[in-house]
Amino acid sequence: MGRTCKPPPQSSRRKNFEFEPLSTTALILEDRPSNLPAKSVEEALRHRQEYDEMVAEAKKREIKEAHKRKRIMKERFKQEENIASAMVIWINEILPNWEVMRSTRRVRELWWQGLPPSVRGKVWSLAVGNELNITPELYEIFLSRAKERWKSFSETSSENDTEGVSVADREASLELIKLDISRTFPSLYIFQKGGPYHDVLHSILGAYTCYRPDVGYVQGMSFIAAVLILNLEEADAFIAFANLLNKPCQLAFFRVDHSMMLKYFATFEVFFEENLSKLFLHFKSYSLTPDIYLIDWIFTLYSKSLPLDLACRVWDVFCRDGEEFLFRTGLGILRLYEDILLQMDFIHIAQFLTKLPEDITSEKLFSCIAAIQMQNSTKKWTQVFASVMKDIKEGDKNSSPALKS
Repeated sequence: MGRTCKPPPQSSRRKNFEFEPLSTTALILEDRPSNLPAKSVEEALRHRQEYDEMVAEAKKREIKEAHKRKRIMKERFKQEENIASAMVIWINEILPNWEVMRSTRRVRELWWQGLPPSVRGKVWSLAVGNELNITPELYEIFLSRAKERWKSFSETSSENDTEGVSVADREASLELIKLDISRTFPSLYIFQKGGPYHDVLHSILGAYTCYRPDVGYVQGMSFIAAVLILNLEEADAFIAFANLLNKPCQLAFFRVDHSMMLKYFATFEVFFEENLSKLFLHFKSYSLTPDIYLIDWIFTLYSKSLPLDLACRVWDVFCRDGEEFLFRTGLGILRLYEDILLQMDFIHIAQFLTKLPEDITSEKLFSCIAAIQMQNSTKKWTQVFASVMKDIKEGDKNSSPALKS
């Protein structure tokens, strides 16, 4: 006779669930294993109540997240509509009448809201201008020279050491520029070797070192060139790059003109004290000077310090207002994080400002920038800067032993 098959033992799981538990949350409702004492009625009721509370809390979180997603989508659609509408105005009304309209209140207000990506490059080019009268043909000439120099440098460096080669030549070399390119927006993977914009960035930086050997290649330039490449064709990006770096502020920083840099820092501190006196005194108490955080911000025009889309919006208004806006943006950042910075010491402030939070938003930052008043005792940025220049010159005269004798 065959053995009688026994039916499998009944699972100790409760069978009155409305659904099968999908996570450990529902385990609280399970009966204990048969080798342990069973739950009391009171304990079972308490567990059911705790479970219901957990489910209710999870549902609340889910509803909250759904509302948040809906709000974000709504804001995004609204933003896209605004961009599309602004693009039509820029293309049909402003750009064809640039010289007449660029300084009007309506255009300045529209500009503040951020340029539509489709016209950003064109507006930047027009705003930066081309005082240097660089043509695409001139760019090709300097690019050819750069390629010759790289070839020559490669041949000589393989034969002997770089001893005897000038600093400018070394800075213009393929190796140093290549190293900096690899560190430019690494998360985008478009400027690194093999990426679609690697060669373009390499070409623009190389051509510039030949065009301006007095400045040469300076670390940080790659970020500025990269942002321009994302918004302009190659030759136009070079023209904008060269003209941008020819502005007094950029020239002072990239030439590492300490005297001029100190004047910019001194002017910045006038407005720092005026707008954020409490934080200003806090920084002073630690002898924390602007160069510690401003140099990196100015060198890369915030493109390394801020999310790329936000940096582009800073560039938009920088092209409208000039160097003043770079320092106003710096004050806006300090205002945004004032409460946090007031709780920090020297080391933590320096670390925080060197690597800003990644969740910084355009709305919050521009709200803080708008609250910064670039006026000191009826004097605007340019007037305060001129006064600082004058004071320093007079100070130099008074402290000069030759003049005293």
